[in-house]
Amino acid sequence: MSIQISVVIPLYNEEENIDILFKRVIGALESLKLTYEIICINDGSKDKTLDILIDYYLNNSDIKVINLSRNFGKDIALTAGIDYASGNAVIPIDADLQDPPELIGEMVLKWQEGYDIVYATRKTRQSETWFKRSTANAFYVLLGKITKISIPRNTGDFRLLDRKAVEALKRLPERTRFMKGLFAWVGFKSTYILFERQPRYQGNTKWNYWKLWNFALDGITSFSLLPLKIWTYVGLIISLLSLFYASFLVIRTIFLGIDVPGYASLMVTILFLGGIQLITLGIIGEYLGRVYEEIKGRPLYIVRDLYGLDKQN
Repeated sequence: MSIQISVVIPLYNEEENIDILFKRVIGALESLKLTYEIICINDGSKDKTLDILIDYYLNNSDIKVINLSRNFGKDIALTAGIDYASGNAVIPIDADLQDPPELIGEMVLKWQEGYDIVYATRKTRQSETWFKRSTANAFYVLLGKITKISIPRNTGDFRLLDRKAVEALKRLPERTRFMKGLFAWVGFKSTYILFERQPRYQGNTKWNYWKLWNFALDGITSFSLLPLKIWTYVGLIISLLSLFYASFLVIRTIFLGIDVPGYASLMVTILFLGGIQLITLGIIGEYLGRVYEEIKGRPLYIVRDLYGLDKQN
């Protein structure tokens, strides 16, 4: 019998959440009366996450486990789960239960109406700090202005993907995987449902501000060349200002004679231009580093063990 729904769950040190996670996910899926599988990806956990997942697999054939060889990061783990999912629709969801599994039924209804992608949009982000809400909103506003694709705001990875969208997504091999952008890039007929995001059920978030900063850099550099292009215009503006200032100095020297230039203004100019050059080199380096990662051609992830799944060719 073919599988209709695949739920994909990346996990990293989530031993405290697994019991209630399966209880709620299985409860939501059982109510649909559809065939399903739950694919769990252990992303190099250091606690008992893998042992608990194996116990569930041994007692429930609908639960399948991918054990990666180390921690590759959430987006790579999510990619691994999507690669192995066989359902007609695939639903990624986080293990922290901030995205309620009970919404799966609403997503399936929208899918059955003919939508290829159904994403869950948060009404509010009240469980997060003011600073995090503000920076997240600023990031998505900026990303929306500098990219050519429309990435939904206040939307995580929790969504339903039709098999057509999944197969399109599997054709995107890049190493720097900003999944929210990739989900939007493939297109297809999409809609959304609104929900109130809950606080994390147990444990501590794996995200800190440094990781969020790098996440933002990945999103911007993966979907926009504007940071590279902008320095052409910055250089042009500085060159024009320099030309005007040089003309002013020539005219002033002709009429007023030569005077000794000030040390302070000279140092300010040198430091300013030096700073601009370093920033420019840094941005070029960000893009060059991503090119370097791509051309090495390493696999996105390495699977150590599979439970309930066949090895892919």
